[in-house]
Amino acid sequence: MFEIATDLVLMLITAAFAAGFIDAIAGGGGLITVPALMLAGLPPAQALATNKVQGVFGAATAAASYAMSGHVNLRRQTGAALVSFTAGLLGAFCVTMIPTEALRYVLPVLLIGIAAFFALKPGLSDADRTARITPLQFTAFVVPLIGFYDGLLGPGTGAFFMLGFVMLAGYGILRATAHTKLLNFASNLGGLIAFALVGKPLWITGLAMGAAQIAGAWVGSKLAMRIGARLIKPLLVVTSTGLALKLILDLL
Repeated sequence: MFEIATDLVLMLITAAFAAGFIDAIAGGGGLITVPALMLAGLPPAQALATNKVQGVFGAATAAASYAMSGHVNLRRQTGAALVSFTAGLLGAFCVTMIPTEALRYVLPVLLIGIAAFFALKPGLSDADRTARITPLQFTAFVVPLIGFYDGLLGPGTGAFFMLGFVMLAGYGILRATAHTKLLNFASNLGGLIAFALVGKPLWITGLAMGAAQIAGAWVGSKLAMRIGARLIKPLLVVTSTGLALKLILDLL
């Protein structure tokens, strides 16, 4: 039934649940699932493609969970989601055309900077603050940039969206988390369509992981809504730092 051994699938399903849980709260679930897929023997391109398959389920579940609890209006995000989807699609198609080596060196620095911002910035809470740009400007300039990056490389996309919502849109931590999920889902879906054409994902395995992502994302989003910034901030700091360290190790 599965494309790989059953024991490996069980390991991947467990990893997907954990990734869905973390992604729903702070992002960074790919830090778990991509290495797990490669540990199962998948080549990098196929691991990334399969990761996109399972990842869309977790992001969609988290977005729906936050919306049903009243933390985000998904209809008002439709335009931004379409922009994010298109940007993710274009980014994935440009993977072979744009040199990304320089960006791989810069990414760990950016992620450590994000971790330091959320760890040390005073006054960050679930309360909204004054926005620095309008929603239209955010959709026109911030969303396509991060969505394109998600299709092109991907690590840290959730953290970048979070930083944008907090610093530029003035959102509180919980509201920023809720609004990140639909945009992350959209860019993920765009990337999946492009990767599916070239990466040959393991569809059955990816769908099994997707079911675990749904469960993990549901539990994670409910916990985040109950505890708020007291949970989201430290987990975001940990995942951003962990992802930065992994990228440094990959470079070495």
